Amino acid sequence: MNKVKVFSIALVALGFAAHAQEVESAKKAIDAEQYEKAKSILKSAVSAKPDNGKAAFLLGNVYLQQNQADSAKIFFQKGLTAKENPGFNYIGLGQIDLDNGNEAGAQFNFDQALKDAKKKDVEQYVYIGKALINSEKPDYKKAIATLLKAKTIQPNDPQLLITLGDAYYADRNQNESYKAYSNAFDADPTLLRAKMQLGVLLKGAKAFPEAKTAFDNVVASNANYGPVYRELAETYYLWGNNDKAKYKEYTEKALGFYEKYMSLTDYSLASRMRHADFLILAKDYVALEKEANEMKKLDNVNPRILRYLGYSSYENGNADAAIKALQDYTGKPTNKIIGRDYLYLGLAQIKKAIPTMAPDSKEKIKVDEPLFNTAVANIRKAVDMDKPMANDLNDIGKGLFDQKLYKYAAAIYEVATSNPNSKNYLYDNFYLGYAIYFENAYKEAGEKVDVVSLKKADKAFENVTIASPTTQEAYIYRARVNSLMESDAAAQAQMAKSYEDYIRVVTEKGDAELSKPANKTKFIEAYQNLALHNKKDKAKASEYINKALTLDPTNADSQNILKALK
Repeated sequence: MNKVKVFSIALVALGFAAHAQEVESAKKAIDAEQYEKAKSILKSAVSAKPDNGKAAFLLGNVYLQQNQADSAKIFFQKGLTAKENPGFNYIGLGQIDLDNGNEAGAQFNFDQALKDAKKKDVEQYVYIGKALINSEKPDYKKAIATLLKAKTIQPNDPQLLITLGDAYYADRNQNESYKAYSNAFDADPTLLRAKMQLGVLLKGAKAFPEAKTAFDNVVASNANYGPVYRELAETYYLWGNNDKAKYKEYTEKALGFYEKYMSLTDYSLASRMRHADFLILAKDYVALEKEANEMKKLDNVNPRILRYLGYSSYENGNADAAIKALQDYTGKPTNKIIGRDYLYLGLAQIKKAIPTMAPDSKEKIKVDEPLFNTAVANIRKAVDMDKPMANDLNDIGKGLFDQKLYKYAAAIYEVATSNPNSKNYLYDNFYLGYAIYFENAYKEAGEKVDVVSLKKADKAFENVTIASPTTQEAYIYRARVNSLMESDAAAQAQMAKSYEDYIRVVTEKGDAELSKPANKTKFIEAYQNLALHNKKDKAKASEYINKALTLDPTNADSQNILKALK
């Protein structure tokens, strides 16, 4: 009987050891971002030993990382019923509460998790810190405070230190983040993620050559550590954006490293989505469409795939497919809609509303007005949701302007100028005014000018002169815009002031600018209009027109104005 007892105890011990080994293997797979492998290990562990709550918690956490909160919640609730380590599952439920904006519920769950923590155990604190960092509504300062409390218990715990580094990095405290990552690596030199994160700090500081060297050192330690290739991909992408001469070369390298990352992690739907997000950054829309179709095979009902199909279809020239996919996606409020979704929908609708004409075509372009107006409304939604979307409108407006579709170009520029912090704000304002001027200056006989739009043009040119007081063309076009509002006394006064400002700005630039033929022509225009504006003051008007005649004594318009003044 004693032998049987010893044998049974030995079997139990072996079972515990095997289970612990499974959990550690799963942790390594999670760190290596091999999430499908981790799920397989943890599902096996949960099935074999349902009474261990930690395996259920880790499995739920993987589902959270893959944005599958419903599946995660099932395993967290299952883990709460386990006899061993059930408390960890409160942490997962706490993160779900945070994601849903329930801070009080999250704190209750975190407190419940800490009740089961042993005096010297910091693992619960580490996972609470991770939850606070990884939540859709993160609280980095609270994560730092939680982890610092744990640091007083176990100051050299490597996982605690690396998580503290993550919290400081997210909170934009580079110095403390560097210390934490360095201390984590000192505490455990096999911890590749800590070594990699030191390179991430360099990448964030735009020290790209140094970041590459740091990541190369990680590869030298373990060439099969997948996450480092993702970091290399992102480094080369950012590097290419900062070095335009090498943009193509570095983007190709970035895409190659991302493929390497995928090959070493997994081709799950979540990983493919992350890959798709990177392809959008790298503007590889052919690859994006291919990836979107592969995702569709894995999960035909996942709505986010519609986003990728919409973006890639538009960029690859299929406006109808883009409109269909993005209308389906944005049509459901439960989807996580971002500004770029509406931007691409609007761009696709513009492409459909305005047919492409041959460059030498004499036929007038027929625009689908209702569809174009819907497109502009969607683009405005995009900018309202995400102000930097205004940066992407410059090329669209310029393309319409170059086709002499001035009214439609103005509609796009008007949305673009709604963000005063846009990098193209000055340019977009100029072209807003420019487009409105051309739309009104060449009306057919009997057509009235649009005074409302001309006042928008006046304001746009004013914005240019405020931001760049030496931009002389803004003054003369502001004058021209106001000259079209003939019955508006305030507009006529502004016309005169703008012509004077134009003359002043060009004169202040010196003889080199004054001697340019284009400026001579515009000076004559300014003097002629100033003479007509001041015709009730014959002396002043004569002074202006004589200046015009000095520049060109044979100008017939100037001669006629002079005769009229006598």
